[in-house]
Amino acid sequence: MSANIKRLVVLYRLDPRPSSKMIRPLTPVFLLFLLCHFTSQSFVNASSQLPADSSRNNLEPLSHQQSKASPASANLKRGSTSADIDGGLTSSSSAVGTHSARFVTSNGTLITAQRGSTASLPCEVVSLGDGVVTWFRRKDFHLLTVGHAVYSSDERFHVQGPMRSTQTQDWALQIRFAQERDSGLYECQLSTHPPSSLFVELVVVEAHAEIDGGPEKYVKSGSTLKLTCHLRQSSVTPDFVFWYQDERMINYEGAAGVKVISDAASSTLIIERAQSVHSGNYSCVPYNVNPSSVIVHILNGEKPAAMQHSSAALHWYSVSVIFIVECVFLKLNGVAGSLQEWL
Repeated sequence: MSANIKRLVVLYRLDPRPSSKMIRPLTPVFLLFLLCHFTSQSFVNASSQLPADSSRNNLEPLSHQQSKASPASANLKRGSTSADIDGGLTSSSSAVGTHSARFVTSNGTLITAQRGSTASLPCEVVSLGDGVVTWFRRKDFHLLTVGHAVYSSDERFHVQGPMRSTQTQDWALQIRFAQERDSGLYECQLSTHPPSSLFVELVVVEAHAEIDGGPEKYVKSGSTLKLTCHLRQSSVTPDFVFWYQDERMINYEGAAGVKVISDAASSTLIIERAQSVHSGNYSCVPYNVNPSSVIVHILNGEKPAAMQHSSAALHWYSVSVIFIVECVFLKLNGVAGSLQEWL
C-alpha cells in the first residue's frame, strides 16, 4: 500500500501540470481516500486466505481450546497419578478405561476364618485395565497393599493378584495364620475418579471338635463302639484327624476291627467287638482345631456306675418322701385329738 502511494507522489512531482490527465494534484482529502481504499483491500485479501471452516470458536484463547478439544486430558493426569503409586505410568487409553471398572464382589461380604488358617478377602473387579487396587484396614486406616506391593510391616499380608489379560480379576487380600486380632472391616479401593470402594468384614473364630455322647459313654462288651467327632466353626478341612486312646494313637495302628471314616465336617472311630481293654479316655485331635475327649466304659454285664448312683439317689428320695408324709400324718392326728378334747 505504501509503495503505491509513493508511486503516485513521484508521478505528481514529475508532471505537476494541472492539465495532466494522469493525475490531479494530491489534496489531503484525496490522500485520505487512497489510504482507506488500500487498507480495506488488504484486509479483504487477508480474510480470503482463512480456512473455509473458520469460526468464532477458533479465536478463543488456546487454553480454552485445549480444554474443549481434549476433555480427557484432565482424566489422564488423574489416572497417571493413581497409577504412579504402583510405580508405573498410565497410558491415555488405560486411564480413561478405568472409568468402566466395577466391582463384582458384593459390598459388605462377611468372611469367617478359623484361627491359624489363611483368610482370603475377595475383591473381584471387571474391566480394571491398568487401574490399581488398594487395600486398607479400616480400624486404624492402615495402608496394606497397593497393587502387588505390600506396605505393611506384617509379612502375613499379601495379594495374589491375577493376570492382567483376564477381563474379571480377583484381587483377594490374603492373611496367613489369621488371629482373633485380625477381625474387623477391610476396604478394597479402585483408582477411578472419584475412587470407588467396597468393604469386606472378617471374623476369625476358634474351631473346636465335639464328640457325640460325652463326657462319658457306656458300651456292652462284644458290641460295636462308635465315636463321632464333629468339627465346629471350622472354615477349612483339617489335613489330619488323630484318634487317641489315653496317650496312644490308634487310627494308624492297623489293629483288627479298628477303622476311621472321615469327611470334611466329621470323623468317626469304629471298634468292632469292643472288650474291656478298649475302656479308657478317647480323644479326637484334628489338625489346627481344639481337641475333644470322652471316657469310654466297656461293661461285662454289670450296671454302669452312673446307673448305680441314680438308683441310690432314687432310693433315698423315696425314703425321704415316705418319712415326710408319715410325719405330716402324725401331726394331723395330734391336732385332731387336741381339738376333740377342747370341744
